Amino acid sequence: MHITHHQYLLVLSIIFAIWWILLAIAPYDRADWALENALVLVAVVLISISWRKVPLSRISYTLIFIFLCLHEVGAHFTYSRTPYDQFFQSVFGFSLNELVGFQRNHFDRVAHFFYGLLLAYPIRELFIRVVHVKGFWAYFLPLDLTMSTSAMYELFEWGAAELFGGDLGIAYLGTQGDIWDAQKDIALASLGALIAMLITALFNSRLQRDFAKEWNDSLKVIETDPLGEDEIIRMLKDKHIDQ
Repeated sequence: MHITHHQYLLVLSIIFAIWWILLAIAPYDRADWALENALVLVAVVLISISWRKVPLSRISYTLIFIFLCLHEVGAHFTYSRTPYDQFFQSVFGFSLNELVGFQRNHFDRVAHFFYGLLLAYPIRELFIRVVHVKGFWAYFLPLDLTMSTSAMYELFEWGAAELFGGDLGIAYLGTQGDIWDAQKDIALASLGALIAMLITALFNSRLQRDFAKEWNDSLKVIETDPLGEDEIIRMLKDKHIDQ
């Protein structure tokens, strides 16, 4: 049975709503939970108002869904207290932290990595369909935007921590005493996006017949005339002629 993109999005939305309600019950820190869900609300609103005009692929909706579900886990427990190690011990019978030598709770690092890994592809789809980017730029720009939005989120965390302060600010930042926490989070998000784009490029190189040509064409200079002050002079001349 064929399921349309809209129907598929509806199914994912219902599942996410149930997941959200379950994890909204008795979170560890209600104020931190509310802060963590502020950007989720923005994402849900954007998807709600865009799905008619720009319906994404099932792959993109699935990737966004997985990331939002992962984020809700961190919002429920707070990122620095998410009991992933207890989960490993109860299910697999060993401590992941002891196995790899972790000295802190790394769930926040995992979430930042998956931010890049899971969301770079939907971003790429939007770039291709809205801006019509091709070749090299169809892989570089999603990586670039993922990296920049990750940095913007760290600035948002800093601003929220400064604004609210106290235990809420500390819980929201979740640095756990690491002075390089923000830089490591950005690096992991960038690494995730890079892996996603490399995998996408690998698939396309095997399946897309004109992959090499499109890549090469995307790096050719289309406009040979200088811009900047030269373009300003040209626009002034055009304006004078029109008058």
